[in-house]
Amino acid sequence: MTPYRTFIDIAAPPDQVYPYLTRPEAIVTWMGDYAVLDAVPGGVFHLDINGVPVRGRYLELDPPHRLLISWGHAGSEVLPPGASTVEITLAAIPGGTRVTVEHRDLPPGEAAQHAIGWPRFLARLALAGTGRDPGPDPFAVVG
Repeated sequence: MTPYRTFIDIAAPPDQVYPYLTRPEAIVTWMGDYAVLDAVPGGVFHLDINGVPVRGRYLELDPPHRLLISWGHAGSEVLPPGASTVEITLAAIPGGTRVTVEHRDLPPGEAAQHAIGWPRFLARLALAGTGRDPGPDPFAVVG
């Protein structure tokens, strides 16, 4: 399986963007609506995204440059918790940070869905990471 890879440039330094990947109250500003995060190696990564319960663990952390997270969906036989990994790198560039996401071990059908989701959410991170409000997620499940 070929990993899905994408990136976005954010007009903020890596140390300003990094907490949006490790703090529950920050991550839900751009992705998901509920999070339980323990950003230490082996710590939980639980994020509910539009009705999808993403469950995994932080595997490696190198603040503010890199995270490796196991990823899957609670109750899924196609992509169970921990079945895939997401590597996120934050590299300083002139004027900000390049955030690169590489999502590995995705089954073909899931790869297509994640190829739609990651760019949409990263565009929201580009706003949140600079202190702006990305507003409500237009694809959020409204209860």
